[in-house]
Amino acid sequence: MRDSEAQRKRIYPKQPSGFYTSMRTLLSAVLLLFLLAIPFVKLGGHPFMLLNVIERKFIIFGTAFGPHDFYLFVLGMITLIVFIILFTVILGRLFCGWICPQTVFMEMVFRRIDYWIEGNHQQQRQLNESPWHAAKIRKKFTKYVMYSVLSFLIGNILLAWIIGVDNIIRIATAPPSEHLSGLTAMLAFSAMFYWVFISFREQACILVCPYGRLQGVLLDQNSIVIAYDFIRGEPRGKITRGEESTKGDCIDCHLCVEVCPTGIDIRKGTQLECINCTACIDACDEVMEKIHNPKGLIRYDSAEGIANQSRFRWTAKPVSYAILLFLLATALTVLLATRKEVDVTILRTPGMFYQEQPNGRVSNVYDIKILNKAFSPVTIGVQLHSIPGEVRIVGEALIVGAQQVFEGKLLVILDRTSLHNVSTPVEFDLTIGNTPLETLETTFLGPGRQ
Repeated sequence: MRDSEAQRKRIYPKQPSGFYTSMRTLLSAVLLLFLLAIPFVKLGGHPFMLLNVIERKFIIFGTAFGPHDFYLFVLGMITLIVFIILFTVILGRLFCGWICPQTVFMEMVFRRIDYWIEGNHQQQRQLNESPWHAAKIRKKFTKYVMYSVLSFLIGNILLAWIIGVDNIIRIATAPPSEHLSGLTAMLAFSAMFYWVFISFREQACILVCPYGRLQGVLLDQNSIVIAYDFIRGEPRGKITRGEESTKGDCIDCHLCVEVCPTGIDIRKGTQLECINCTACIDACDEVMEKIHNPKGLIRYDSAEGIANQSRFRWTAKPVSYAILLFLLATALTVLLATRKEVDVTILRTPGMFYQEQPNGRVSNVYDIKILNKAFSPVTIGVQLHSIPGEVRIVGEALIVGAQQVFEGKLLVILDRTSLHNVSTPVEFDLTIGNTPLETLETTFLGPGRQ
């Protein structure tokens, strides 16, 4: 929100209350608890969730993913983007007001500190505009210290999602000289986090976030957003007790503007700055209750719904996105369901023909590649399936470390009498210990029947 000189005016929103605010508070508490607690949750001695983008190692719901799962990451990101588009087409910027970390931290954490230390929105304005005095110094110092401590703690919690809580504890208990660069980076991140919530605030949603600008492309007349019912509300005007009013239900009390964290007037229609936080709905419903008018003058609705008193209907755009999302989600689900923790490939070594062996036998050389995606090392056993012969491991045993790749060679020896053609199909039975893993099929080259 800016004045005539294009200078930013600091916004002091009135603290909202009501049904939607209570629901958002409850959801925010769950989200914050999830953020704070999940890094400490382990499954089988490993983090339940880990998003190590630096080393490209991820653990999601106890399942490890690595660079070899890049195709799943790409498909997952495309699916998420299509979901966001579909979600926005139907429900507008609902994510911003209810789930977005910026909104959750700003409105449910840092803004609450403002109300607790500096008082309501009017008292905050008066305090900032007053000259410095002992009470102001004490309140500001307390607030800045709390913001600083919270920023540093949240920064460390977010880092725990990346490198794991065990590494965070190890770094925290080690001398700072051993991880000076990491400490400097953490302090810089904490300072940026502090600045966003102490000063930049709603500008992050208005100026920086690209999601809000997508509204102009994605929203249409049927999208459900927070909307003012201009048909019922206009013309606005104050009401006088005992007089019959010919005006609309909006009494122009301005409470919907006072509670808005981005300082807009929702009565002017859908705007870029609106984050669908529902504060204006609660404020308006409270007023409607007091003057004995129906609630919902400001509500979740579409422009089409307000103008024609109609319900949401599926048009070609959301239907197209929904079909695309279904196809992507199905493909991703199938790939995840069929994903193996240990992936083995056996291929005949290129450029090599068969080798004659003593006692009328013939050999082929094969390349074996084993990808172990699990948290523990595995030992792979290889045997021929339904054909007599011998499998020799060339070099080291087929022992693969956790989340490691092993490449080796196998020498397969068959009796010449088993080879009826130049190319004979062969199958390998693979085991992990004594547990069957899978059966792989390839070909064996030989002299054929002579």
